[in-house]
Amino acid sequence: MEVTTMSEALQLHAQILKLGTSNNDAPRNFSKLFTFAALSPSGDLNYARLLLTSNPALNSYYYNTMLRAYSLSSDPTHHFHALSLFIFMLRRPTHGVPAPDNFTFPFVLKCCARLKLARQGKQLHGFITKMGFGSDCYIMNALIHMYSVFGDLGVARELFDRMPDRDVVSWTSLIDGLVDHDRPVEAIELFGRMLEAGVEVNDATVVSVLRACADSGALSMGRKVHGIVKEKKRIECKCNVSTALIDMYAKSGCIESAKKVFDGVVDKDVYVWTAMISGLASHGLCKEAIDLFLEMETCNVKPDERTMTAVLSACRNADLVREAYMVFSDMKKRYGIEPTIQHFGCVVDLLARAGCLKEAEDFMNAMPMKPDAVLWRTLIWACKVHEDTERAERLMKQHLEMGVDDSGSYILASNVYASVGKWSNKAEVRELMNKKGLIKPPGSSRIEVDGALHEFVMGDYNHPEADNIFVKLDEMVDKLKKEGYNPKLSEVLLEIDDEEKATQLLHHSEKLALAYGLIRTSQGSKIRIVKNLRSCEDCHEFMKLISKIYQRDIIVRDRIRFHHFKNGDCSCKDYW
Repeated sequence: MEVTTMSEALQLHAQILKLGTSNNDAPRNFSKLFTFAALSPSGDLNYARLLLTSNPALNSYYYNTMLRAYSLSSDPTHHFHALSLFIFMLRRPTHGVPAPDNFTFPFVLKCCARLKLARQGKQLHGFITKMGFGSDCYIMNALIHMYSVFGDLGVARELFDRMPDRDVVSWTSLIDGLVDHDRPVEAIELFGRMLEAGVEVNDATVVSVLRACADSGALSMGRKVHGIVKEKKRIECKCNVSTALIDMYAKSGCIESAKKVFDGVVDKDVYVWTAMISGLASHGLCKEAIDLFLEMETCNVKPDERTMTAVLSACRNADLVREAYMVFSDMKKRYGIEPTIQHFGCVVDLLARAGCLKEAEDFMNAMPMKPDAVLWRTLIWACKVHEDTERAERLMKQHLEMGVDDSGSYILASNVYASVGKWSNKAEVRELMNKKGLIKPPGSSRIEVDGALHEFVMGDYNHPEADNIFVKLDEMVDKLKKEGYNPKLSEVLLEIDDEEKATQLLHHSEKLALAYGLIRTSQGSKIRIVKNLRSCEDCHEFMKLISKIYQRDIIVRDRIRFHHFKNGDCSCKDYW
């Protein structure tokens, strides 16, 4: 009999017991029963384990199938069950239990990765080498994946380089690890090598590389990957690929291309809708984002947590306080979604940006969970922007007393003190940072020119064309001053003279990237810059004036949102 439900599986089990093991069909039926219980979405892992433990002398196929089922589960408890079953196999070889083989280890390694058990994973690696399975391709792929998850990318790369034959999984595992650990440029370079090696890509590879392109702003490579996708119809029709393409185009500043991909998807799932809503919100097309959400509802696609975050972000970016409260209220009542800290954070951010600082603080204090460092920083930053220094200092002191260990909180604290001229307090915070070993991440900006990514940090003299860039900057400033530009010196929170402050502002990374873009791109082409921090007010005004004087469209993605500068105006309407 065919088995499609657990009810039918139980009937088959009863039939096996009734006819006994002497029946010729018994082994085949038992295999069918066990495989269904273990691997079918309608199966039951506990029932499969019961079948296994009641027949401990079964061969390695059954044990490996059980391990595979555990490794595929999203429940961490099942990953621990996999490890206990593996240990059982190691301890009872004399009782008819099969010893682990080369098919066993990839599943166990995957569970170690899922559980972030670095010490046990490394021990297992040593055991694999001792057993003589160190050159097995599937095991090597699982090891690369595991070390990538742990963040041990040096070890992962070493294993990858030692492999005599690499398949698509080998390449994809390492690419994925590099993207996950904020090394997108290396991931793109590795993908280039993969193409040169003639390795056939799959949907997982495409998704990983598109993530790298989205993170780095590598639009040229993103378009190249899109071309590969179009050639491979079996990949093109997959929703995860469409979602990644929409996300890549949106994060690369090409929202119209993202729309084209979205419109071309026939059977849109919640992830496709969410990627488009989120992209529109980040570009300041907030009404379009909310309208698309309403359209999604009419298509009977149920939103998830990320969808609601995207919609709340649209409300936040457009200062739609009333609408945000309505969406937040509807989450649980209408959609059955329990608000997470991200959802609360969007509302707090919206209220804080709008200057409703007391309301934002009350909303944060009423949350059912403890606010994280990001939420605290959001509110404190808004207090600084709206010049409520008393509230900013009180909240900051309260936050730091909780024993936070992230550099962002201390940097914000030092900036708050500097903004009100409390230089000794700022020095104390910096000293505390040093004692804790916390380092301020440098501000950086990337620009893509002729398919190559160029990254700049503040005052960057290391670029091969640094001399030309600084000459161009001087030319830009001369033209800006004729338009009435005055550097916003209050943005420099250092105890230095005004001339030095002006130089500091001029050497911000996005201004260097902009100067290089003006040198190396043709008139009429758009300049796209990706920045890792929030744009400062001076850089924002600088970009607006440059777009007018040089008649160039400039698109800047900062940590918060996109800014489209055109003819002296910005799409954010100076609200970010």
